[in-house]
Amino acid sequence: MNQDSPLFDAVVRIDRLPATGREIKVSLDEPTRAALAMELKLSAIDSFEATLVVAPLRGGIRALGRLVAEIVQPSVVTFEPVGQHVDEVVDRVFLPEPHGYQKPTPGSELFVDLEDDDFPDHIDGPEVDLSALLIETLALAIDPYPRHAEESLDSLGVDLGNEPSGPFAGLEKLKRSTDSES
Repeated sequence: MNQDSPLFDAVVRIDRLPATGREIKVSLDEPTRAALAMELKLSAIDSFEATLVVAPLRGGIRALGRLVAEIVQPSVVTFEPVGQHVDEVVDRVFLPEPHGYQKPTPGSELFVDLEDDDFPDHIDGPEVDLSALLIETLALAIDPYPRHAEESLDSLGVDLGNEPSGPFAGLEKLKRSTDSES
């Protein structure tokens, strides 16, 4: 997101969190859903509900819960509205940066183990804003190629034949026509 202030409030103070954790519920109103839909380039977000249990963990927090949303976006085939039900598990760990941690310098090499579990997010300060986590979870759940089940390029009458296309296809046809004349 390219804005300085979050679209909605989901701030947790680590120093005020009970040892057993606490439940956070986020339900967005219409203007906030409209702003989020614009930010994510969706036609609409009809509902957005999240329930998280936030518990202390090694000086940070663990946020575990579920995000349920109803979104609408245009079909990639006909541009008609397509609805999608999003029901995603949210599980993220936020830990303070280790003592003496230095951020990598630009151009330095990093080793990333793709088989390892997710790395924890680093926090600095006594607060964690979970709004970015919820927006990221929704953004990753969006179908990148939405369409209705009955839609296909065949239903539009688009010819998907094996005929080559592009700039060299015309040259190939021209070559075949001159070869058949000789």
